[in-house]
Order: sequence, then C-alpha cells, then structure tokens
Amino acid sequence: MSQKARLTHLIKQQASQLGFAFCGISKARRLDEEALRLESWLKEGRHGKMAYMENHFDKRLDPRLLVDNARSVVSLMFNYNPESQAIYNSPLKVSKYARGRDYHFVIKDKLRLLADSLVAGAGDINYRIFVDSAPVLDRAWAVNAGIGWIGKNTMLISRRNGSFFFLAEIITDLELDYDNPFGGSYCGDCTRCIDACPTGAITGPRQLDASRCISYLTIELKDAIPAAFNGKTDNWIFGCDVCQDVCPWNRFSIAGHEPAFQPSGNWTEWTGEDWKNMEKTAFKTIFGNSPLMRAGFLKLKNSISFVTDFVERTDE
Repeated sequence: MSQKARLTHLIKQQASQLGFAFCGISKARRLDEEALRLESWLKEGRHGKMAYMENHFDKRLDPRLLVDNARSVVSLMFNYNPESQAIYNSPLKVSKYARGRDYHFVIKDKLRLLADSLVAGAGDINYRIFVDSAPVLDRAWAVNAGIGWIGKNTMLISRRNGSFFFLAEIITDLELDYDNPFGGSYCGDCTRCIDACPTGAITGPRQLDASRCISYLTIELKDAIPAAFNGKTDNWIFGCDVCQDVCPWNRFSIAGHEPAFQPSGNWTEWTGEDWKNMEKTAFKTIFGNSPLMRAGFLKLKNSISFVTDFVERTDE
C-alpha cells in the first residue's frame, strides 16, 4: 500500500471511530462552477444584512488561499438527528441542531483528534480545521467528496443519512486519494420544501432568499423581525427545520448518538410564559454552551415576543 493510500485509509478509519457518519476527500482547487452562483446571490442581496458574506469572495472559492499549498479537502459529516422528537409544553420551537452543546466546540474537538492522528501518521504537515466558521463552501466540497447533492432547499442531502447533519473540513497540503464527486440530484419533481416554507424563502430550486428565511430572522438579523412576517414564522424562536422535516429523504435518516447534542436542563418543559419570563442570568446558565448564544439574550427575547405577542393579539 502506498503512503498516500495508507494515510487516506487512516483518516477515514479514524473519522469513523470518532463518530463521523461519512468522510470523503477531494482535490483542493478553485470552485469555478460556484463563482457565478455566489456572485449573483450576493448582487441580488439575498444574503440580507449578513455583510460578512461579501467578504473573502476569492477565499470562499479557493481553499489554497486559506492553507498554503493546499492539496486536499477532507469533508466530514456528523449526524445530529435526535433519537426522539422533543416534546414541548409551549408552542415555541428550537431547531434540532441547537438543542444541545454548541456543535462548533463538539466537532472541533473531534477534528483536532483526527488531525493529530494524521500528523502522527504523516509527520510535519500544514493544515487547518473548519466547522462553519470560515469562508469555506462546505456543501460544494461535500458534493465534490461524494457525500451527496445540494437539494432544492439548498441543504446537502445524503441518500443514506438525509440532511440532519453538520459538515466540517480539514484542508491540508497533504496529497491523498480523492473520491469521485457525487453525480446528479435525486430531488426529482418533488417541491415539498419549496411549498412548505412558511415565509417563501425558497424562491425556486436551489434558490434561497436568506433575508426571508426564519433561521436568518431569528438568528442572524440583529434588528427586530419585520412586521411583514407576523404569523409566518411558525412559532420558531431559534432556527427552523420545516424544509428538512418535509423532505422525503429524511424518512431514511438514522438517529445520531452524540450525548453532547442532547438537551441539557428542563427548558423543553417550559411553557410560553416561562420563555417570556426568562432572565439574562438564567439564559447564560442554561444556554451558555448552546448555539442559542449565537443569537444572544436580547435577540432571543425579541423572537419570543414576536411569536407570543402575535398569538395573544389574534386570540383577543
């Protein structure tokens, strides 16, 4: 077995042992096929007020600008699909991915262990790890690594795992054996995700107006949610799972088994009044290591009020 084949086998074996559901590898290059799509999306203002999306345009397309002499992009999938559906006492909803510990911390710890094993096998190499925290087009790289296809809801879909998973990367100057890109799309004529989106954010196949997406409205948008969305956010206060919940491919999703992604505390038992009365100290205590910190206390309270105030007005 060649050194390249041995190291490729090593990283895939170690990834599996660390709990990753899939590991694929592609050659580091400029993603020319994504350039026009990204440029058009930005020019049309579909990124809303996420100004950071306009930064590092070239780096988003070319990993060799992120890691000197990069030769390989290792793409990894980690399942977060809950073993059981959350039972809430209130109608307020939190996205599945955000119910436990912040995935950035959990997966970065696993990536460091994976990188350490690679260094132990390969010697002195140059690399960086990424978990949704840098200008990396992770879904495009996942397609190139053979993981799956980008669905009409713009989520990456795997035939074996659906779409409830996180994506992560190791970009390295180490040359490895490359997997074949995933060919084709298996969405067919299905438009369930487009039809089900409460705010009409999916404007067409693989066309997302992020400024209308509930995840954007409840997390990324630092301003108050516009009144135009009254009654349209489907009681989501952090993120949204609608376009994934209705996807037929998620009927085949298997449950993840990472303990860190299980809800901590009793917040799933809270009533709507409990959410409304939550104070900042309780927020930090309960959600201090949670993805909900991304929105922050004031934004979360705004989202809660946006939902509950509308419900109270319509019930009068």
